[in-house]
Amino acid sequence: MKAKATDNKEFTIALAGNPNSGKTSLFNALTGSRQHVGNWPGVTVEKKEGSLIHNGASIKIVDLPGTYSLTAFSMEEIISRNYIVDCKPEVVVDVIDASNLERNLYLALQIIELGTTKTVIALNMIDVAKYMGHKINVDLLSELLGVPVVPTIARTEKGMKELLDTALAVADGESNKKEIKISYGKEIEDEIARLEAEIERAAVKCEGFSPRWLAVKLLENDLKIRKHTGSMDNGAQLLAESDRSRAHISSLFRQDAELVIADMRYGFISGLIREVLVKPVENVRTATDRIDGILMNRILGAPLFALFMYIAFTLTFTLGDPPMQWLEAAFERLGAFVSVSMPGESLLESLIVDGVIGGVGGVVMFLPNIILLFLAISILEDTGYMARVAFIMDRAMHFMGLHGKSFIPMLVGMGCSVPAVMATRTLENWKDRIATILIVPLASCGARLPVYILLAGAFFPGKTSWGLSSAGIVVFAMYLIGILLAAVMARLFRSTILRGPDAPFVMELPPYRLPTAKSIVIHIWERAWMYVKKAGTIILALTAIIWFSMTFPTSYPGMKNDEARLSAAVEAAAEKWAEIESVGVSETGSDDYDAVYSQAREIEGTIAAAKLENSFAGKFGKFFEPVFRPIGFDWKISIALISGLAAKEVVVSTLGTIYSIVDADEGGETSLRQAMINDQQMNPLKAVVLMLFVLISVPCVATLAIIKKETNSWKWPIFSAAYHMALAWGICFLVYRIGMALGIGVG
Repeated sequence: MKAKATDNKEFTIALAGNPNSGKTSLFNALTGSRQHVGNWPGVTVEKKEGSLIHNGASIKIVDLPGTYSLTAFSMEEIISRNYIVDCKPEVVVDVIDASNLERNLYLALQIIELGTTKTVIALNMIDVAKYMGHKINVDLLSELLGVPVVPTIARTEKGMKELLDTALAVADGESNKKEIKISYGKEIEDEIARLEAEIERAAVKCEGFSPRWLAVKLLENDLKIRKHTGSMDNGAQLLAESDRSRAHISSLFRQDAELVIADMRYGFISGLIREVLVKPVENVRTATDRIDGILMNRILGAPLFALFMYIAFTLTFTLGDPPMQWLEAAFERLGAFVSVSMPGESLLESLIVDGVIGGVGGVVMFLPNIILLFLAISILEDTGYMARVAFIMDRAMHFMGLHGKSFIPMLVGMGCSVPAVMATRTLENWKDRIATILIVPLASCGARLPVYILLAGAFFPGKTSWGLSSAGIVVFAMYLIGILLAAVMARLFRSTILRGPDAPFVMELPPYRLPTAKSIVIHIWERAWMYVKKAGTIILALTAIIWFSMTFPTSYPGMKNDEARLSAAVEAAAEKWAEIESVGVSETGSDDYDAVYSQAREIEGTIAAAKLENSFAGKFGKFFEPVFRPIGFDWKISIALISGLAAKEVVVSTLGTIYSIVDADEGGETSLRQAMINDQQMNPLKAVVLMLFVLISVPCVATLAIIKKETNSWKWPIFSAAYHMALAWGICFLVYRIGMALGIGVG
């Protein structure tokens, strides 16, 4: 008895499709939270996999990179093609935008031509096509393509069961469909047949490709296939034959062979469209057209985008503040509980309370703000608005020497700089790509947001005279400053070290769609979990190292004298308090009690500060203090800024550890925000300068590593680190000195 695919331990479906075809929505609808994200082996292109159980079958879904064809012009196309050929999934589901059949069918034909796996077409967004007045004969489309076609609406999860049922049936050989063979006309078919015969005669290894497909690719001058063929025995002769065939086709059609073949494919598609699609005589003015008339207006477009982003940042701060304070209070109570529960003062208690809880807790408490920011960005992305932003910003980007497409990585950078650098791979022009990579870190990533919220909330409380959140305005200003600096630096780079002509800009605009709650939850969960995981691994390890460097050595010159003074002060205070208690005029915790013990606490604070100053971290900060002193920072802030070079969130955890150690030794229980307000060395001007330095300075280690990987050179990450540091110091110096001269924010 023949085994069914459903009897296998794991059944694999590969999802292919054009960008904006709804492939990601379909992937989310099928897999939900049962998915994980990584990178394809050896490259930085994102790899998504998910799993589900359907009709007793264990199914793995692999989301291939979005691509318009399988021609090896980009890494995404190579990955998709190689996965289909090498990994041999049971079924490839090609997700097609039903409202854009002609454009989407080109990839479908290439997958069918590949001939290495069974294919199913998911005719997605069928509701949009119907709204536009398109009538599609699904059965005839299936018959003409020779593969099953299933209408779906991924956004509402309609058709998912039918799609999986069809995929299982196709994998089991139950479908009676037979994939068609495209005819390229007598002249080209003759050359294909001649090359097929040559391939069989030369015994060239097809490596999973059919001889016909290999012949077509040789005629298209596919560089990867030519390289593969040239490495085989007798491959050189086959390449020579393919060159003769290409020359013959070019002489007949007066056009390169690859263009002729592409025209033939589009000719087939055009004929197919006439058979299966009926459009209204007059184009319907869709909701997308009406919305674009407002949001993409030449005058209103940019101000509306700025308004949306301001609203996003203000809500991130305003709505996120209460839960952030709850988390902050929870970590304070946890620290107090651990401190009381552990007998006596010990290094282990200090590590847990001051290091882990004070450091990591200082980062985790900003999770509500991070979730709200990612919620806003996910809504803008899923509605299709973010793609419009590239067009809205195109004119401004041309001033920078780039084009609107370069703005997309900057928007991605508001989440994280690492995928933003990877997103520059969509830029065809190498100089555009390098310039974009160099400016992407100036877009404020999620790791910087905790620093902004901490400092803006501490030093810019309350609301303006217009009723707007002062802290929200400051946070929005940081994002805006990053974008403006990116514009200036891009113009400088494209006018000097990366001089060259502007590249043309063509980008597809997807229709507006209502985002689904499921899709948004998945996006937020992925990003929030990455943030928490980073706090629990990298930041935890760095915090432990920082705590160690701030705690050891545990003594300093003159410490015995200070401790003797402390003992004397405590003894004297105890005697004085005993006298006060004897007459019953006050009680512990009163103002009188604090006044009696004030000298002892002052000496405790002196000892804590001296310990920190003479620790490994203190000496390190003292060494670099001359660099940061001109921009207003002492050795304590210097420690935080230098530690933040590893990861920007570590600035907050380092400050949390610093103030926890000092505050614990002084016997207080104040929050990090309040501790910074109480610090006589800090003020609003220094808070702004500190935010600017975190915004502009050297990208995190992970970003520098990905720049090296993407550019395949150490030159660009080193240059990026150097120019960011120089730019940060220079701008902070000007802002601090001008602010001091004008007396701004120092009161």
